[in-house]
Amino acid sequence: MSETIDLVKEINRLKKEKNAVILAHYYQVPEIQDIADYVGDSLGLSQKAAETDADIIVFAGVHFMAETAKILNPKKTVVLPDLNAGCSLADSCPPESFEAFTKAHPDHVVITYVNCSAEIKALSDIVCTSSNALKIVQSIPAETPIIFAPDKNLGRYIIRETGRDMLLWDGSCVVHEAFSIDKLIELHKKHPDYKIIAHPESETHILDTAAYIGSTSGMINFVKEHPNEKFIVATEAGILHKMQEEIPTADLIPAPAVEDNTCACSECHFMKMNTMQKLYDCLLNESPQIHVPENIIDRALLPIERMLELSK
Repeated sequence: MSETIDLVKEINRLKKEKNAVILAHYYQVPEIQDIADYVGDSLGLSQKAAETDADIIVFAGVHFMAETAKILNPKKTVVLPDLNAGCSLADSCPPESFEAFTKAHPDHVVITYVNCSAEIKALSDIVCTSSNALKIVQSIPAETPIIFAPDKNLGRYIIRETGRDMLLWDGSCVVHEAFSIDKLIELHKKHPDYKIIAHPESETHILDTAAYIGSTSGMINFVKEHPNEKFIVATEAGILHKMQEEIPTADLIPAPAVEDNTCACSECHFMKMNTMQKLYDCLLNESPQIHVPENIIDRALLPIERMLELSK
């Protein structure tokens, strides 16, 4: 019996004994997605975290996602397989600098993309994900000025789609900025019958090539609507596992990155820090745990709840 099978057996045993739930993002390695109770994007994961009756939440994702689960479940134990699994986008928005930025524009409603720290959420009026960003922005009265942070690429996409003149924080995701437009055009020339689908965190010149722009769950749903077609997928390559599993008849190619790596695609180093061994260890030891100060939880919970209410 291989180590992987042993880990699967032991993780399932511990999960049952401890009344634990495993939530995993689409960008996790395939074996973690396969053992998770729920695999989804940031909105779906937030919704599952809000409704779970488990005593322990094992969050197979990155730090800000586990923080969000802890904010929604302050009395529960929330563990992250690798505490160093961070986020380049969240890191691009330091709380002290962002607080000064918001204070300089006190008449603005502050909308923050969920890919940010708990401290940034606590400085916000409402949180959004790529699944509901357009809806959240459109819920704000037209005459009300908006600060949107931290992702400038998602912000530009929203401005283009809604016509809102938002003030953008200068942050971005290194994974979604890693796509090479030249390599993408070259790939599309070789496969002209493949449609390009892209995540709105990508740069504008990538989005301009896309037949569909949407969140990870939105991209999967779009491919489900066209199950026999061919796609070049411009987001973190981990999504291809679940996408291919759910739509086995679709032909999928990951969009090429500027820097060649093992798969010549764009991968999130932080997402891939979680492994099956670390997942087992954190469930066994109930560590490392996510801790968020009470005063931050109190302030961050309201904008998250506003998002969840608008997303029903």
